[in-house]
Amino acid sequence: MSLRDAWDRFTASQAELEADDEQLEARRRGTQPVGRCHARSRATVSGVIRAVTFAPAAAGPALVAELYDGSGSLDLVWLGRREIPGIEPGRRLVAEGMITSADFGRTHATMFNPEYRLLAPDSAEATP
Repeated sequence: MSLRDAWDRFTASQAELEADDEQLEARRRGTQPVGRCHARSRATVSGVIRAVTFAPAAAGPALVAELYDGSGSLDLVWLGRREIPGIEPGRRLVAEGMITSADFGRTHATMFNPEYRLLAPDSAEATP
């Protein structure tokens, strides 16, 4: 680490440090940065779930998890589900699927019904 890198890290905010750590973990896993994903393309992303919400009952069952990897956020949406064991804030996972644009009233990229692998707490190993 150069002196400049050390100084940047020393003067960075907590949010910047966490973002750097998330990006490092995503690179280590060999997944794409969320910030570089494009609509209508397949991607494998990883990160931490920051929030889990449920679609209104009138809209039909859907579970929405916001995945954050330090470069950006992505909504993971499982249609027809109200809950999935292990999908909770603070949990890390790897997800793969098709990225859609900001359609369906969403404000940023979305991945519908992604394949996913939950990661063990505080490690990059997959849970059984």
